[in-house]
Amino acid sequence: MPKVSTIRDVAEYAKVSKATVSRYLNGSLSLPPDTAERIDAAIVALNYRQNSLARRLSLGSSETIGLAMPDVANPFFAEIADEVELAASEHGYGLSLCITRNQLDRESLYVGWLDTQHLDGLILVSNRPDDGSLRALIGKRRNIVIIDEDVPGAEVPKVLVDNVQGGYLATQHLLQAGHRRIGHVSGPRGLFTVQERCEGYRRALAQAGIAFDESLVRFGSYEREFGATALAELLALPSPPTAIFAASDYLAVGMLEALRDREISVPRDMSIVGFDDMEFASLLMPPISTMRQSARDLGRTGVDMLLARLSGDAPATVRRLPVRLIERASVAPPRAR
Repeated sequence: MPKVSTIRDVAEYAKVSKATVSRYLNGSLSLPPDTAERIDAAIVALNYRQNSLARRLSLGSSETIGLAMPDVANPFFAEIADEVELAASEHGYGLSLCITRNQLDRESLYVGWLDTQHLDGLILVSNRPDDGSLRALIGKRRNIVIIDEDVPGAEVPKVLVDNVQGGYLATQHLLQAGHRRIGHVSGPRGLFTVQERCEGYRRALAQAGIAFDESLVRFGSYEREFGATALAELLALPSPPTAIFAASDYLAVGMLEALRDREISVPRDMSIVGFDDMEFASLLMPPISTMRQSARDLGRTGVDMLLARLSGDAPATVRRLPVRLIERASVAPPRAR
């Protein structure tokens, strides 16, 4: 294997110092024409290839942003990642995808990359309740943007959706179909999106003159397995619900599977509204009505806010993106019992 030329080799060949070659290549030094020609000739003769990462770091920028998220197996997260990469590349930035698995030590690792200039900025997605550790980790750093799930108390830009309105519209849709006993299944009780979507659910019930019934609500995780478990518990009630607002489409998938196993028809015997409008929502049997939040808008807005933060003194604002109801085939009037 041929020897790889170094900046020292170029300096010796051109009879200048390493610092002169480095500053010349970085564009921070203007040289007499004959000196510049000697360096250019040395580069060609030695087939020197500059380390682009080292060059960028020497200029104080990696030209790379990070996206830290729990996983990419979840289609919602995958769509965010795809849009973040696209938006970053349009602005000349590379993307480093950082999988945290919702573990604080991994989140700490990737936040630390900001301090070592591996990353210029970080877009952070978390879907676990924070006990204050993640907020403290973010601290006073200015080059972080939080999207999708809030980290309460973190004073950085945030891109969130209107979860309260989403919960309200989903429940209102079931009420308008004639349902009065409406269940609600959601993620971890302490999670920001869980609290807000439940607030919207309760608001719609109150507006319809229906008292909140805690026995109809189940908190657990945003996983299909919990959707099936929660459904079984609700069906075992002396007076089970005729409709359910699921706070994520994954939960709705678990419910559909469990209902199919019990030969309970949707929407004839049970109506369901989900949340997210993942790509598979229209492919289910039946296709589910759901609240659409745009993963792509979350990702792109996060990039825009991060780059604005990097280029100036943009304030730590909170952007709320709208949601809308997508009506499909999983809601019908309650069946007479």
